[in-house]
Amino acid sequence: MAGTLYLIPVPLGPTPLEESLPASVLSVVRPLAHFIVEQPKSARAFLKAVATDVPLQELQLAELNEHTQPEALDRLLLPLRAGHDVGLLSEAGCPAVADPGANLVALAHQEHIRVVPLIGPSSLLLALMASGLNGQRFAFHGYLPAKETERAEALRDLERESRKRQQTQICIETPYRNQQLFATVLQVCDPATRLTLATDLTLPGESVVTRTIRQWKQQTPPAIERRPTVFLLQA
Repeated sequence: MAGTLYLIPVPLGPTPLEESLPASVLSVVRPLAHFIVEQPKSARAFLKAVATDVPLQELQLAELNEHTQPEALDRLLLPLRAGHDVGLLSEAGCPAVADPGANLVALAHQEHIRVVPLIGPSSLLLALMASGLNGQRFAFHGYLPAKETERAEALRDLERESRKRQQTQICIETPYRNQQLFATVLQVCDPATRLTLATDLTLPGESVVTRTIRQWKQQTPPAIERRPTVFLLQA
């Protein structure tokens, strides 16, 4: 019988585990000996904090990141096929959401391997909860194009779709490009469109602010450079 693939959330930053993960989740993680991780160094730091039952140096860590080729996914399932339970870790937040782990989860389903999501922080849902924007209809678009002209066109499309469907549009950006994305939003979006910036969620510097584009233009630019931020807009 195949093992179970556990999707293990990771804190969104340097916060105590007990503030992000329930004891029931930690009790599932501690006995595991096999993990699939995005970055071994940060995964080991997390697992050390968890205090796994298996000594840290004896844990089996396989890498799955944006550079992993599709043909390499099959070997990652070998421990599961052999009957071992395996934990899938992202760098932060929930695995398989804006994360390369999604492809592995899809393959596990194809092989009828049990997949169990565990409770933990999701920056996207936390941002939506606190935004005051439409929580009934929303769409997540991941990263927008890096080139300014393409990014501007993508934002115009998202705003049109939001207006048409009364839908909240959610996207993220590499933290060092937050200011560029913010500037483009102010440039291309309608003054009445609402924009939420959800920054450093669950961390001491957490900030969630919703303003219209007109209001954002009238105030001091937010300090979001190099700080994890979720962008939400609704026309």
